[in-house]
Amino acid sequence: MSQSRFHGRFEDTGQVCGHPACQEPGEFRAPGGRPGGFDGPGEYRWFCLSHVREFNSDYDWFEGMSAEEILDAQSPAAGWRTESPSFRPTAGVDGMPRWADFDDPLDAISARANGIRSRAQRETQIAMDGRFSKEEARALDTMGLGLDTDRRRLRRRYSELVRRYHPDRNGGDRKYEKRLTSVVEAYQLLRKSSAIA
Repeated sequence: MSQSRFHGRFEDTGQVCGHPACQEPGEFRAPGGRPGGFDGPGEYRWFCLSHVREFNSDYDWFEGMSAEEILDAQSPAAGWRTESPSFRPTAGVDGMPRWADFDDPLDAISARANGIRSRAQRETQIAMDGRFSKEEARALDTMGLGLDTDRRRLRRRYSELVRRYHPDRNGGDRKYEKRLTSVVEAYQLLRKSSAIA
């Protein structure tokens, strides 16, 4: 499937136009039933030139938006007002430093690299102990536990972290959901570990 010099045209797709009354080759794609996301680019519908133009003329990007939201979306600065994850107040929640805590960007990069290096060193030390696998070492680090962990301490730490990161404890805010998932996965792995007495 090659893309021609005509913007958006894909020749030799083997697709037929998606319009029910057309048998022309489908050389132009339009959004399909499933949007793009984590699982891939999504599904496309294929149309000939005249039907993709018809599809595009009916497509309303601003459907359901208020006048203020439309004006805001059309602003040249749209998207720049969103704070990046590294600058959010919760950016240092996993022990990593926030970029905004530093005057010099190189200091921030250095601190972040040292945090990653020290985490890797802790995981290596735990794995070299011989009792824990590499996955279990990573799980211990996720839970913030060391080599001296027993089942009672593991359960206590797990319930402490679940209380901290659960949306119900954060006013319904789901910003810690990813962290909560990693804590649950780490606990599930460690509770079955024979290395923890």
